[in-house]
Amino acid sequence: QEQLVESGGGLVQPGGSLRLSCAASGFTLNYYVIGWFRQAPGKEREGVSCINSSDGSTYYKDSVKGRFTISMDNAKNTVYLQMNSLKPEDTAVYYCAADLYVLGSSCLRGYLDVWGQGTLVTVSS
Repeated sequence: QEQLVESGGGLVQPGGSLRLSCAASGFTLNYYVIGWFRQAPGKEREGVSCINSSDGSTYYKDSVKGRFTISMDNAKNTVYLQMNSLKPEDTAVYYCAADLYVLGSSCLRGYLDVWGQGTLVTVSS
């Protein structure tokens, strides 16, 4: 059974950092496109960042460019999202998702096949 499990969320002060992890089980992330998405209370889900495991291409939502970095550890079958300079508006439940067929350039739209259960990130003083 394909499964994604997110971890690393929590409460952080504005300007702080967190690293989210997305561990895959039941399948290997090789050749998949993997993305991080978030949903704030009362708002629609939005794409944050994606990575194409085939060529390492990365994609970011404009508001997180320069602050967030997506990366992948093939040996651990895990994708990470390093989040720096966090802002209160980054508060949301963060989800990771993976798909074998979606184009990397289309990943942020969110039409991916396998989804995790989410991890809450709260940025507040």
